[in-house]
Amino acid sequence: MSGSNSSPPADAARDASLLDEPLGLTVHSLPVPREAALADEQRTARGRWRMFAVLLVCAAPVVASYFTYYVIRPEGRRNHGELIEPQRPLPSAPAQSLDGQRVMLPSLQGQWLLVSVADGACDAACEQHLYLQRQLREGLGKDKDRIDWVWLVPAGTPVREALRPALKQATVLQVEPAVLAQWLQPAAGHRLQDHLYVVDPRGHWMMRFPAGQDMAAAPKIRRDLERLMRGSASWDQPGRPGG
Repeated sequence: MSGSNSSPPADAARDASLLDEPLGLTVHSLPVPREAALADEQRTARGRWRMFAVLLVCAAPVVASYFTYYVIRPEGRRNHGELIEPQRPLPSAPAQSLDGQRVMLPSLQGQWLLVSVADGACDAACEQHLYLQRQLREGLGKDKDRIDWVWLVPAGTPVREALRPALKQATVLQVEPAVLAQWLQPAAGHRLQDHLYVVDPRGHWMMRFPAGQDMAAAPKIRRDLERLMRGSASWDQPGRPGG
C-alpha cells in the first residue's frame, strides 16, 4: 500500500531489545552473624578496659600509700623504730580514764597513737617519755591532730596528783597489766616502760622505738612519724570517724 511502512517503528524495536536484557539490581550483603558477635565482644572488652583504667586512676593514691607503708621495708627507709611483724590489734578490753570513766580500748582506733607505759608514780624515765611524747606531737605541726599522745598505766597504780595538770593534752588510761602484756612486748632484756610504741589508725601496734629514748633521739623519731603521716595522708584524716 502506497505511503505505508511495513517495518516496525524504531521505538518499538528499542523497547523489545530492552525486554530481552536482564534487570540490573544492586544487592547489599547482610552481616555474617559470627562477625557481628565478634564485633560486639570487642566493643564490650574495650569498655571494660576503659572502666578498669578509670578505677585504677581513682584508687592509685590509696594503693600507693598502702604499698609504701606495708611493703617497703625499714632497710630501704632506714627507720629508727622497729616495725612489728605481725602487727597486733588493740585488745577488746576495758580501761579506766583519769576521771573514772570506763573506756573500751578499741575506741582509740581512728587516730595514730604514740604510746608509753609506766606506773602512776612515774619516775624520772617516765616523766622524760611523757615530755618527749608531747614535744614529738607538737613537732608534727599541721599533722599533730592526726596522732594522740597516750599514757597507759597498769591498773592499781594511781597517777601522781602533781602530774595531772601537765596531762591535759594526753589520753591517760589505766589498763590491767595482763592485758598490756598480751598486747605490747618489749625488746629482749627490756621492760614495757623502756619503749615508746606506735599504733596505726586501725588499732594495730606496728612500731617500737629503742629503749631509753630521750630528747637527743627526738629528730630520728620525728622523721619516722613524719614518714608515717605522709604515707597515710590519702586515707587518714584528723579525728575519729563519727567524732
